[in-house]
Amino acid sequence: MCFSAVASFAGGAVISGVGVAAEKESKKPGQRFFASVPFIFALQQFAEGTVWLTLKSERFGGLQNVGAYTFLIAALIVWPFVVPLSMYLMEKEKDRKILLIGLLVMGSIVSIYNVYSLINYQVTPQIQNSHIIYVDNFPSSLGIVPVLYVISTVIPLFVSSVKRMWLFGGTIVISLVVTIIYFTEYLTSVWCFFAAILSVMIYWILKGSKITVVNTEPLVIQK
Repeated sequence: MCFSAVASFAGGAVISGVGVAAEKESKKPGQRFFASVPFIFALQQFAEGTVWLTLKSERFGGLQNVGAYTFLIAALIVWPFVVPLSMYLMEKEKDRKILLIGLLVMGSIVSIYNVYSLINYQVTPQIQNSHIIYVDNFPSSLGIVPVLYVISTVIPLFVSSVKRMWLFGGTIVISLVVTIIYFTEYLTSVWCFFAAILSVMIYWILKGSKITVVNTEPLVIQK
């Protein structure tokens, strides 16, 4: 996480446990994909823990790059694609699925832009004020890409008809606003920290979306 190596590794371990519990609650392919989200969060936390440990020593520059780019690939490339796709796979209503396809295309564009940026431009992780900041020289996008990123990772949660999903979306929005107000310079790292904590809500959503199967066989009265 964005506060220390210990917090990162401990958080990764706890979130992995949440992922295991979420997988047990998932029954359908679409739900299983959504249930895998905590594992991606956990990978991010383990990666950032590695960044924390290597930032203070130039001898581990290679390992630092692995940790930093693993974190950034998940944060900048995976999420804009995975969030709308997971909502689409779980959605049953046709009109909502069409809207989610549009958001998936938008998220894919953001992911492709970030793939290009990570390949062609340098990113340097640094510790500032007890947080990790990822300093980059990405080309200016005039604020369009960040806006599209938020839309593709947040709006699908409100489009979904899955029970309780809008609460998850609302909590994500609150965490984003808090991060922008208080941790603007560390947005990528801190917002991922908040989102990772919210992984427990994924388990709660999957548990609440179980459908009770009603026995429709005719009742036979034996004489």
